[in-house]
Amino acid sequence: MLIFAMATQFGGNSSRRGPDVVTEELVAVLSTSAWYEFKPLFELVYMNLRARKSASGGEEMLRLRAYEKLQSLVNRGMVQKSITKAGKKYRGLASLAQLLAAAPATPAAA
Repeated sequence: MLIFAMATQFGGNSSRRGPDVVTEELVAVLSTSAWYEFKPLFELVYMNLRARKSASGGEEMLRLRAYEKLQSLVNRGMVQKSITKAGKKYRGLASLAQLLAAAPATPAAA
């Protein structure tokens, strides 16, 4: 009975997460019309996150999260994926720019 009470105590529908900074940075970098392979794209995102002091959890874990977020944007039709012999490349579409414009402005770090 005690275990059940503890399990329900921590469950719930509210989330304490803040804004998804990885997706914000992906959108910011991909909002240009340039094509990016994943490695250079991740390096730009990682550099921007470090500048914002938002890169936490280790580089490899952040790389996995960024790839997952990128694939989510591809599946939602906001990023175009091109597969060639040289590799996979990604480019933001017009719907991605709309997502960037609709996102609330984040406060600048002091």
